[in-house]
Amino acid sequence: MTMQQLDGIKFAQMVIAGANNLSKNAKMVDALNVFPVPDGDTGTNMNLSITSGANEVRKLTTNHVGKVASAFAKGLLMGARGNSGVILSQLFRGFAKVVESKETITSFEFAAAFEAGVSTAYKAVMKPVEGTILTVAKDAGKKAVQISKKNTDIVAVMEEVLMEAKASLDRTPDLLPVLKEVGVVDSGGQGLVTIYEGFLAVLKGEELPETSELQPSMTELVNAEHHKSVQSHILTEEIEFGYCTEFMVKFEDDKIKQNPFTEEKFRNDLSAYGDSLLVVSDEDVVKVHIHAEYPGKVMTYAQKYGSLIKIKVENMREQHSTIVEADKGIPKIQTPQQKSEYGIVAVAMGNGISELFKSLGAQAVIEGGQTMNPSTEDIVQAIKQVHAEKVIILPNNKNIIMAASQAASVVDEDVVVIPSKTVPQGMTSLLSFNPALTLDENEALMNDALENVKTGQITYAVRDTVIDGLEIKKDHFMGIFDGNIVITDASKTNAAISLLEKMIDEDDEILTILQGEDATDEEMDKLKEYIEEKYEDVEVEVHNGNQPLYPFIFAVE
Repeated sequence: MTMQQLDGIKFAQMVIAGANNLSKNAKMVDALNVFPVPDGDTGTNMNLSITSGANEVRKLTTNHVGKVASAFAKGLLMGARGNSGVILSQLFRGFAKVVESKETITSFEFAAAFEAGVSTAYKAVMKPVEGTILTVAKDAGKKAVQISKKNTDIVAVMEEVLMEAKASLDRTPDLLPVLKEVGVVDSGGQGLVTIYEGFLAVLKGEELPETSELQPSMTELVNAEHHKSVQSHILTEEIEFGYCTEFMVKFEDDKIKQNPFTEEKFRNDLSAYGDSLLVVSDEDVVKVHIHAEYPGKVMTYAQKYGSLIKIKVENMREQHSTIVEADKGIPKIQTPQQKSEYGIVAVAMGNGISELFKSLGAQAVIEGGQTMNPSTEDIVQAIKQVHAEKVIILPNNKNIIMAASQAASVVDEDVVVIPSKTVPQGMTSLLSFNPALTLDENEALMNDALENVKTGQITYAVRDTVIDGLEIKKDHFMGIFDGNIVITDASKTNAAISLLEKMIDEDDEILTILQGEDATDEEMDKLKEYIEEKYEDVEVEVHNGNQPLYPFIFAVE
């Protein structure tokens, strides 16, 4: 089977097959994570990310490959979780940019899109590391361009892309020593290979088991209810534009001839009239949602392309007034008419740790961590929730930093991300925040504070392995010191004691212990007794963090 042109329907099927194949293999990808901790989640993050993108594709009926690719990229972007998910979203963001104006694409354009995706992804990473998903994507993209120069068959190009991706994946241990030491290939690269396997299966007509059929539902999309209540918008945003306006335009041939419609131009033109803009179109209609001060002007503009149907306009200020009137006699609910100067967003796992961050001044705490990285959209919503001109984000996990940075880049607020990799780093950094300083001054101060704390974590191994010469047995406990596994022991308490011996030195003054949900009070008492005897000059603070998977988290200052 050969194919000279790739259309939108076929590409949509490829996307869905790739997502389904990754979903089936997510646990296998998770198992390839180098650290044998129970929260290895590369496969999970990539699966959640691509599922978000595939869900956007399922809503489309268009045969325009550019529109399908753009919808896929947007869904990926807003659903991206963890570094692997963010990189995946950037790969297809670059891909979509190349083909966005194309009804169909040739093998050469298909290959160029892969290469552009690699370029976009590399730019998104501050310090690209070879031997990862980036390398696999880069090698496969180069091979695609080479083959497309002499072969016009898209199926043949995809075959070579997959073959080179697998070969590159096999080479990742040679580029990243820790992979070779543990005896695995890169997990993110493996995830990308499973996606490419789904792509090729569709092109060759070899349907993968349990692959979903493409079920376009544009009609359902344009008739969907407004997901956010008006009240939620009023409570979290200034009411600069007072009317929640929704309508559809049914295209008319004579008007389209005079004013050719492009979704991008239509969206850009409407953006001048308000905010919270959503534009979704197919060949027959375009649906608009916008918060506008003058709905009539919006609809007058839209009538250039056709007739108005299904109009709904709601006065958000009037609704807000009704809510306030209903609350008379109750202590006044503060409705923000003006943004505060500063807002702080933190990510935390465990309700005890969440409460600690709130007590230290965080206005919004996103539930998340190793086992469930929050998506870009989750972080964007938290930024909106704090309703501030300047926002500081504390990811508190190295796998969330990229998603936080991506969220910061798509909002209007002035946002900085403090690259805290652990909860103790985040807490120490937050204690350095000074509302009297500028955002730049706070960023510098809080970044400096990251170096003032040592982090220790106790968790258990999910498999036998050897790291840095340390033999680790499945179900034994491990002590992780600032990201490195330094001890292992069959006993949870002994592991904790051994870890503290490596962490605490004569200059340290404070030890903070966050007790997890898997640590008993008896184990906590035994640990405290040891600390009091061994480190009598060290002040000890114990908090019930209630975090999963990590019975003890230590902060030493």
